[in-house]
Amino acid sequence: MVRTEPRHGGTLRYFGPGSMDHVDPASAYYALSHQIIRLYARQLFNYPTAVDMSALTPVPDVAAEVPTVDKGGISADLCTYTIGLREGVYWDTTPPRPVTAADFVRGFKRMCNPVAGAGAIAYYTSTIKGMSEFAAGYRDVPGDAAALAAYQNTHEISGLRALDDRTLRIDLVRPANDLLNILSMTFASAAPVEYDQYVPDSAEFCANIRSNGPYRLTSYEHGRTLTMERNPAWRQEGDPLRHQYVDAIEVKMERVTQDRVRRAMDTGEADLSWASPVIVKDGSRAPDADRHLGYALNPYIVFNLRSPNERGAVGNVLVRRAIAYAVNKAAVVKLFDALDAGTQTQPAHTAIPPGNFGYRDYNLYPTPGDRGDPARCRELLAEAGYPDGLTLTALYRNVDVHPEVAKSYTHDLAAGGITVNLVPVSQSDYYRLLQDPERAVRGEWDFTAAAWTPDWFGNNGRAYIQPMFQSNFAPGTANYGDYSNSEVDRLIQEALAAQDTEHAKELWHRIDRMVLQDVAIVPILVHEPTIPHMTSKRVRNAIPMPHIDRWFDATNLWLDPPD
Repeated sequence: MVRTEPRHGGTLRYFGPGSMDHVDPASAYYALSHQIIRLYARQLFNYPTAVDMSALTPVPDVAAEVPTVDKGGISADLCTYTIGLREGVYWDTTPPRPVTAADFVRGFKRMCNPVAGAGAIAYYTSTIKGMSEFAAGYRDVPGDAAALAAYQNTHEISGLRALDDRTLRIDLVRPANDLLNILSMTFASAAPVEYDQYVPDSAEFCANIRSNGPYRLTSYEHGRTLTMERNPAWRQEGDPLRHQYVDAIEVKMERVTQDRVRRAMDTGEADLSWASPVIVKDGSRAPDADRHLGYALNPYIVFNLRSPNERGAVGNVLVRRAIAYAVNKAAVVKLFDALDAGTQTQPAHTAIPPGNFGYRDYNLYPTPGDRGDPARCRELLAEAGYPDGLTLTALYRNVDVHPEVAKSYTHDLAAGGITVNLVPVSQSDYYRLLQDPERAVRGEWDFTAAAWTPDWFGNNGRAYIQPMFQSNFAPGTANYGDYSNSEVDRLIQEALAAQDTEHAKELWHRIDRMVLQDVAIVPILVHEPTIPHMTSKRVRNAIPMPHIDRWFDATNLWLDPPD
């Protein structure tokens, strides 16, 4: 008999390739990391776990309620938010200590650190008063724990103030109707005073993480293992979004195939896949298949504009344009369709995919049937000063369909006169490498096929444009190749300030066209994620989280039987 009521106990077991990009909430920017971090790091607001459209709207997490103008939580000019914190939220210290407004101020400061900063820092520096200046001053601080803590504790962000232990005031540069969305991101987690002792995301930090969620980290070895146990300081009455059904969580990370992970779940060795989703093959529909979220951009080619290789070839817009014409997007669609993953898949032509705020249908680099145009590629290479072709280095993830995608575009570029040296990178190290500006400057890569899922859905124009294209070449960046255009930066600020929805959409579209005229990226494929992920037979109430790339919420599922 299948139990429909929650059952407590047991160890939830994950198995698969890959690892977290970062363990520190201030720098983690990978869906795989977020599904774990949400178990021990909480924000002012977050998203409910549901299969309907309510899952797309932020609700109070540590905040006691959503502030409104009527109740005095938002000023008449919409530029000041006063947010009260709920009672019953504690750090797993001895004895347990309440989470305070000062902990959130510290968390916002930490995301500006120069060692492992937030990949979408511009969400905050362009929105909260004084945060841009604070971040600018932080960039030149030495990377040791004492110096970092000293800067944070002697400098303030003018738009953030703890009025008392349970009240936080946020002053904005301009009204932001997506403020609750950016306050719901992992970057905006509370941080205890103990974090001042450690370099962000260092081994020492990972060994001393404090939890205010239902679970706490007990061990972590990058690319190998992760274990968690119940946090004894957590209280259900202080957390409206999470539960604590399972006793423990274990993640076993190995470079294995999807078939191996599937067998592990079939035999009960594992309960959920890790890093690479294993697709249900019995024709089942995903529980959220009718939600029709905006499309993700996956994959897209991003260029390292700092690469010195081949006389700085990828810094030449004609070379990038040649690559845009060369890629056979239809072939990549076939590769993804062969996975039989249950997604709606089509060639991509824009930076903002269909279903997202600011999308308009256009194609700057059309080819017959989206199959590529090698002759046009050769013409542009000659015009760029490479009549005999050139050789470029491309990184690719060595799991799932990514090697086949790499082989596909390598074939396309070879037909156009470009030789590609393929460099495999493990799933666990891929985004860590891309987020390291020093490795880009050294020319360790010229381009790669990455993926981007928006940080939220609905009013999300900035969720594609700002992290990917606004000038930001610092550790942790999501603008991996240092694309920088002052007019794009200016238009981003204008779009953020736009009060009229249609005008904002038009501005985001203008930026979209501008970054593709510059060929900052080459969109290859878009898909609507409706994949029915496989689970072991004992997993109950597995609900996908759309804002975390549809991975399941480990705090809302239970095991039957527990072990």
